Amino acid sequence: MFESAEIGHVIDKETYEAQVPALRQALLEAQFELQQQKRFPVIILINGIEGAGKGETVKLLNEWMDPRLIEVRTFDQQTDEELARPPAWRYWRMLPAKGRMGIFFGNWYSQMLQDRVHGVFKNPRLDQGINAAERLEKMLCDEGALIFKFWFHLSKKQMKARLKALADDPLHSWRISPLDWQQSQTYGKFVKYGERILRRTSRDYAPWHVIAGMDPRYRSLAVGKILLEGLQGALKRSRIHPDKVSAAPLASSVDQMNLLDSLDLTLNLDKDDYEEQLITEQARFSGLLRDKRMRRHALIAVFEGNDAAGKGGAIRRVAAALDPRQYSIVPIAAPTEEERAHPYMWRFWRHLPARGKFTVFDRSWYGRVLVERIEGFCSAADWLRAYGEINDFEEQIADAGVIVVKFWLAIDKQTQMERFEEREQTPFKRFKITEDDWRNREKWDDYRAAVGDMVDRTSTEISPWTLVEANDKRWARVKVLRTINQALEQAFRKSDKKVKKHKG
Repeated sequence: MFESAEIGHVIDKETYEAQVPALRQALLEAQFELQQQKRFPVIILINGIEGAGKGETVKLLNEWMDPRLIEVRTFDQQTDEELARPPAWRYWRMLPAKGRMGIFFGNWYSQMLQDRVHGVFKNPRLDQGINAAERLEKMLCDEGALIFKFWFHLSKKQMKARLKALADDPLHSWRISPLDWQQSQTYGKFVKYGERILRRTSRDYAPWHVIAGMDPRYRSLAVGKILLEGLQGALKRSRIHPDKVSAAPLASSVDQMNLLDSLDLTLNLDKDDYEEQLITEQARFSGLLRDKRMRRHALIAVFEGNDAAGKGGAIRRVAAALDPRQYSIVPIAAPTEEERAHPYMWRFWRHLPARGKFTVFDRSWYGRVLVERIEGFCSAADWLRAYGEINDFEEQIADAGVIVVKFWLAIDKQTQMERFEEREQTPFKRFKITEDDWRNREKWDDYRAAVGDMVDRTSTEISPWTLVEANDKRWARVKVLRTINQALEQAFRKSDKKVKKHKG
């Protein structure tokens, strides 16, 4: 894969100086058109051999274009804040908004490559990382991002010649970094596993570009022209990535039976039983969250449900068991302008709790397969794709120790009507009822079908759904707390086994 980059590409000074002015002008124009359209972000991944001109090229791009519209991100060793969260969190929070460019050094390929080269893990683990990177890029591209992936290359002979020349030059020997010397010793492995990564992750929507790095003028023109052609092509197209044939929309139920029909909505608790069980479960929850084993985990509780199903009341009973410093509540409404400028999952990744912490999502990433599906806020391809993206997201955070508990609070149509009318007639509750609530009620059957599809496609062993019978608020509140407690205890038992096995 690297042969063409090792044949000695050279551009003379006269040719270079003749081409640069027009290239710079065209890149600037494309960059400002990108800012004006604000249709998509540009992500540039920088990888390759040490000394092949990665830093010099990025510095030059900042000179050729407007650096105010470029965000250069370097991902070195993980910070304590990053180590307390799933690995992909550090990248998601740094994604550029639509109309801007982000240049990522030390991106999701760098760490996996270094770890494989130095024997931290073997090929099966590397392949897991490769697959995760491919899924991430596919999701970003499906959301409209334009991704450029550059591998800057030197042959082993070229690398050694560069190091010798710098070492012999007193004025420039300081430019040799410890990483340069280290990579000179591991060059064969670095190229071998680098090729494995490139071979498996070069796709039509995010191909790799191998850049010969020995001649500065050649590599500068090569990178500049690749960026220009890619930007101009994307800016001219109505869609960044060509439309593809997608699966047919989900078929409706043949017998009209739905998973929600299996719920016994008559379940209830009298006041005395409720108060006794509520305080018991709250005390249990408080103790579990203070358990030292919680340091290995974070907890997320997702609340979805019919309008007026009692999500707010259930959340308050959960929160009442804790010190306010132990948790955060994230209410999800229509996306802000900043959130619309990023991929759909961005606003959820950025709120993930650190280990030892608890976050409640009052509505969540499931909005894409519920309200956005029903109201037509996204295409059928978007919400059909979202089931897989959500499962992947929840698997990633579960692998990092996050316990995810998901609730659908269900009520029947008559109970909803009674609660709507009560809200309208009670002054301090009127703020809870809106025109959207009445409009959603008219689409009751559509939401019912969407909930069935959602549970069928995203209730997994890793992150199952709990359907809560919520006609009786007391029953619902106790069931929510009890389910959270059971999930914590189960997670603690599993992690205890892992720790014991590791020590053994």
